[in-house]
Amino acid sequence: MAAALLLAFAAPAAPAVAADSPGRSAVETPAPTTRQPLGTKTLHLVDTSRPDPWKPSAGHRELMVSLWYPALPSRAGRAPYMSAALSKAMLGSDVLSGVRTHAVAGARPAPVARPLVVLSPGFQMSRLTLTALGEDLASRGYAVAALDHTYEAPVEFPGGRIEPCLICEKPDLDAVVRNRAQDIRFLLDRLTGPGSELRVDRHRIAVVGHSIGGASAVETMREDPRVDAAVNLDGDFFLDPPAKGLNRPVLLLGAQRGRDTEDSRGDWERNWSHLTGWKRWLDVPDGGHMTFTDVPWIVDRFGRPAQIPPEQVPGQFGTLGGARATALTRAYVAAFLDRQLRGRPSPLLDRPSTAYPEVTILK
Repeated sequence: MAAALLLAFAAPAAPAVAADSPGRSAVETPAPTTRQPLGTKTLHLVDTSRPDPWKPSAGHRELMVSLWYPALPSRAGRAPYMSAALSKAMLGSDVLSGVRTHAVAGARPAPVARPLVVLSPGFQMSRLTLTALGEDLASRGYAVAALDHTYEAPVEFPGGRIEPCLICEKPDLDAVVRNRAQDIRFLLDRLTGPGSELRVDRHRIAVVGHSIGGASAVETMREDPRVDAAVNLDGDFFLDPPAKGLNRPVLLLGAQRGRDTEDSRGDWERNWSHLTGWKRWLDVPDGGHMTFTDVPWIVDRFGRPAQIPPEQVPGQFGTLGGARATALTRAYVAAFLDRQLRGRPSPLLDRPSTAYPEVTILK
């Protein structure tokens, strides 16, 4: 549960379809909850205050960011999920280049300041594997920014340059968490400062992360008083818990973390008492580590990667289908953010739900 799994598709179960194929529809990301028009932008940012920690010879730290936001209506076409080149770098196939999202590239943002949610992916995972969650949050009225952490996964930069994962073989996971927190804080500086690409409410900010991105979300909140709430999607913490605790809201949403074993519960149990603000521990017993990402619906559409060892399948995927995985992830993350950033109570966080029987409230 510590780090995500790099997927590699030998071949898709069905061919990807180009968006403009006559008489045929492109494969789509799961439809957002509302019909709010959405926009998306891609940012290339350079943090001139520090060298790249994984490749100092590269110069200053470079980051790629995807924005999703409520937009003014537009007749332009919807943005692709990812380029053929990045799909090949990530998966060994261009299968995802035919997938279309629900956001229009470059659409004008609706002229209202929005609560800001930053998304951090799992290790070896692209920021784009959080697209279904990002688009859904934008459809609910949030400004959303997902960032890649360069050299921790293949990342595509302007001009088609793709930087590989340099530290995948021997990662220092403690250092990964600390460095990601710096990446996120730099992004917050950019999005809350003059010349921001989005109108955001600087007084309502949350960070949500999957796997080690979840640990990084909590660490960023510990370091940065601008962050009001954090969500950890099935990520171990890695760093020692803060001695004085963390007195701000944290949601822990995991898979198979209710079993009475050290591997399932130990890391979260050790950190639980150090989370001294509002907190909740939810578990999806039939889920897997990938449940909270785009991977389940991608697998449903294109098939499970043949290269994944059979012994890893239960822990990574569980038995939950893509539609349910996407629905429950969106519902519980949104309920938490609505509660903490907008002051809207939700029974989802307080008692079992007949709408989502897959989710257990552990604490």
